[in-house]
Amino acid sequence: MEENQPRKPNGIPTVSTLLSDGSIVELLFRPEARLTLFAVYTSGRWTLQQHVKIGSERRIVPFSPRNNLISNEVVLLPSEPRRYGDEQALIADIQAFIHRYLDLSPTFEKVATYYVILSWLYDAFNELPYLRLRGDYGSGKTRALLTIGSLCYKGFFASGASTVSPLFHTLDAFRGTLLFDEADFRFSDERAEIVKILNNGNVRGLPVLRTMMNSQREFNPRAFQVFGPKIVATRGSYDDKALESRFITEEMGTRQLRTDIPINLPDSFKDEARELRNKLLLYRFHRRHEVKLDASLVDPRLEPRLNQILLPLLSVVADDGLRAELRSMALSTQMGLIAERGLLVEAQVLEILAELMEASQRPVVPVAEVASGLTERYGIEYERPITNRWIGGILRKRLNIHTYKSHGVYVVPASERTKVDILCARYGVHAIAETPPGDLGTWGTS
Repeated sequence: MEENQPRKPNGIPTVSTLLSDGSIVELLFRPEARLTLFAVYTSGRWTLQQHVKIGSERRIVPFSPRNNLISNEVVLLPSEPRRYGDEQALIADIQAFIHRYLDLSPTFEKVATYYVILSWLYDAFNELPYLRLRGDYGSGKTRALLTIGSLCYKGFFASGASTVSPLFHTLDAFRGTLLFDEADFRFSDERAEIVKILNNGNVRGLPVLRTMMNSQREFNPRAFQVFGPKIVATRGSYDDKALESRFITEEMGTRQLRTDIPINLPDSFKDEARELRNKLLLYRFHRRHEVKLDASLVDPRLEPRLNQILLPLLSVVADDGLRAELRSMALSTQMGLIAERGLLVEAQVLEILAELMEASQRPVVPVAEVASGLTERYGIEYERPITNRWIGGILRKRLNIHTYKSHGVYVVPASERTKVDILCARYGVHAIAETPPGDLGTWGTS
């Protein structure tokens, strides 16, 4: 090669990216032609390209069509951008597709429709909710996962039988929607690894670090990006209440199946789903730089975690009625969480402490009086002795209430009163307004 001849930039295999000039690059797959290429959206127009040059020394190229995940349609991609009319027409098409193949509650059918929309815009947000389909075998969980997931942004199917390593690598490479069947995890090591994906995957900037070795056998930890939408199918609930609060849940198999639901998916199913993914791709091109979190939709009745999870979905929902139903679902879940906390020893300790603070003008409340009050009211419920040391540990370590030693005994200062009041509301020690009733499903409750 002559010295003056320009060097061809190296090709970096890429699935999708946002370029500094605002261009959006998305991978396409045409199964009939066994071809991958890029759809590139720039300044209101899209084009198809075999590669995209970035600067003078860099260019990105599509993943190979021979990639197992792409060729076997484990990861579902669009084949080309397609016109969709307006947003309401697209939403109607998505809901009609879901309704045709699934029997869901009316509210969850709409939630699933907008979750599909959210998945195509998810990288505009920093936090995300998850969807969950919960029920026994034969209740339609897998059908629901296939139907909703086939429309989601770069949907990636996996099951509880999958090993952990490919999940991390696929999520990191494709940055799409994880569709996880039988996600109950029978073994403790498997559970610990996959729960990391669920715990870290709803908030941007929380990668999972895993041990890797380079070619020289040097220790070289790698950060795997697992942030993105996730839909899981389970038979039960998770013990981790923080993880439970991330799910919007549909209970499957609780009513008679509609007679118009096909028992087997028709041959046209894949083509219909691909057509909608093509429309959703163009929708992403049009809306990705416009959509943003709408902080005005914060509900002051909800705890910060539930507002954090709910806001991205509310920000893409245009239906005021559905917004109200989503808030009611979240409030119902919050009431359930408060009720569960109220059964804990922390709630009982708070109850005694709050009453002692209310009844006394002293600058401190001795921990011994809290222990004595708990023994008198709830001592019969405990097999272990209620000691001052144990109660002090609950106050400091579980409730984060400050104590200090005064004249040889540990006390809670009156300055902790505000914190105690906040904790009382969180644990349901004081009365909480009831949530309006309704057939609104659940939000991560068991």
